[in-house]
Amino acid sequence: MSSSSDRFSLSDSSSERSRDSGSSRDDSSDREEVGSVGRIPVERVVEIRKDPPEELTESNWPAKTGYKWVATDVQTQRSLFRWSRLLKLWLNCTPIFEKGARRDIIAPERVTALECACHGREGATEEFFYMYMCHFSQLHIHLPFDEFTMGVLRLLNVAHTQLHPNSWAYLQAFRLLCMALYLEMSPRAFLYFFVTRSKSLITWLSLISRPGLNKLEAFTQSFKHFKDEFFKVVVKLAGRSHFYTTDGNTKFPFFWISNPWRYKVISREDLSVGEKDVVDTLMQFSDKMPTKGLVRVYNSVHPIIDIEGHKAQLGKKNLTLFQALRKEKAVKAKAVGNTVVPNLQDSLVDVHVHGGTKRKAGLPIRVGKGKDVKKVRAVVMGASSASGVKGPEAGLIELPKNTHQDLTS
Repeated sequence: MSSSSDRFSLSDSSSERSRDSGSSRDDSSDREEVGSVGRIPVERVVEIRKDPPEELTESNWPAKTGYKWVATDVQTQRSLFRWSRLLKLWLNCTPIFEKGARRDIIAPERVTALECACHGREGATEEFFYMYMCHFSQLHIHLPFDEFTMGVLRLLNVAHTQLHPNSWAYLQAFRLLCMALYLEMSPRAFLYFFVTRSKSLITWLSLISRPGLNKLEAFTQSFKHFKDEFFKVVVKLAGRSHFYTTDGNTKFPFFWISNPWRYKVISREDLSVGEKDVVDTLMQFSDKMPTKGLVRVYNSVHPIIDIEGHKAQLGKKNLTLFQALRKEKAVKAKAVGNTVVPNLQDSLVDVHVHGGTKRKAGLPIRVGKGKDVKKVRAVVMGASSASGVKGPEAGLIELPKNTHQDLTS
């Protein structure tokens, strides 16, 4: 399939520029911009092709019906990822898998010219669900999902794209805090802090902090440019156990639901002893915690240090409380032999030192004093970096094997 020489800069504001260019996409100028992946500066230039014949054919297909219960702005929103090459270039710069997960459990695929995020399977042979690119690029959600994430979706009775990204950010921040404080993640404990509002026509579901229980700041006041960046996640045979129960049902809603769970309050009496412990622990923090900063920790090689940095910005009292609670909860978890409760002893991303044999950078721990920042820097940046002397080569987050080739082709 031939492509034109037209180019389109793949940056965080790509959606905005694509709208400015209109549906014709005939901008013939070459535009390049330096972006970053993790801590690596990369030049990201995406080649946008003219509509291929199958795209034109798809545009002439009859519109899908049966979605009058969905708000108009959802039904009329089409995706940029109608071209496989564009989707591939985005994903080359955006990690979508959980650390250590198999890569053959799913297959990302483009959507057709008429698909909307609210659409169902519509007789398709493959088993899939939709996701927004911002789920991976900004909110650091990874596949496969854990039981907590799927449990929240089941309890709310919504699909991934039906839950607003700001609400996803709350979920991610809550999940991170539970891991850091050795707390058992619970969908009901999470939703205890929020309410939802019912609407006559179904649109993106937003979680609203309950008065007096607002412990997380909004990720952003206006989450822009996410609606037209969705694609298919096709479930492969190797991944069925991650997404389906043994009786063949999905572990969470794959597609938009006309009757999401509308609730005002989850009462404290409805919580288990463990869930009350989670709520009571987080309620001890006096200030709202920075959701955006916490979500970014998912891209960190030393998460506890970064979380402590965010706590320190809120004041020494919050930092001291976090450190004390973490120590207390760790002792309790160890005393009862709780191996189910996750923690953040290890980094959340893989780090490799380029040049020679690749290796994972360990994070040294001083007994009773947490991570040694100078030694972390020495391990990641080179043996002599702690003393201020430039090391042989900086540690970098490794990109997929074909990234450089795809970006320069």
